[in-house]
Amino acid sequence: MSAHSLGRVLGTAAAVLVGIGVLESGAGAAPAPTGHVAAKAIARTGVHGVRLGFTYRRLHEHHRVGRIRRGCELGGPNTRSARLRAPLQGSVDFTLTSPRKVTNITIRGGATARGVGIGDTIADIQAAYPKATVDHGTDAVFGITLVKVPKSGGGRLQFAVDTTTHVVTLIGIPFIAFCE
Repeated sequence: MSAHSLGRVLGTAAAVLVGIGVLESGAGAAPAPTGHVAAKAIARTGVHGVRLGFTYRRLHEHHRVGRIRRGCELGGPNTRSARLRAPLQGSVDFTLTSPRKVTNITIRGGATARGVGIGDTIADIQAAYPKATVDHGTDAVFGITLVKVPKSGGGRLQFAVDTTTHVVTLIGIPFIAFCE
């Protein structure tokens, strides 16, 4: 083996050993995950191909929602909703008449809005959306605090924060529909 070839082999071996040492020490490694690794991005008009105003037929053909079913009884006899399909968790509410169009999207998991997702706090919401307002009017009745993000503040979104755990449990586009 020539001196030049030997130098190349030793240089490569040294680089590999240095790389292993760096990885073992943790230096230069990727940042730690935030807990919302594969989450889809929520926008003011929808999430992951589910948009306000889209028809049930379109969403079902593109495998974004499950089978349509009866909605909340408090909304009347003609209400309809459907579950979101993976990777999202939640449901979609539709108009009362045909063709059924999306009026409201409720997220229970699988998506974040500016990095804020299920399990985050009011402080996280306010850091991402400075114009967000906190409404404690539902604390006693529903056990949640509503945090509203106005259109001028980055969307028409609403977050439900549990009053006992103080973490986000629901995200609504454009609002959280109550059916209790």
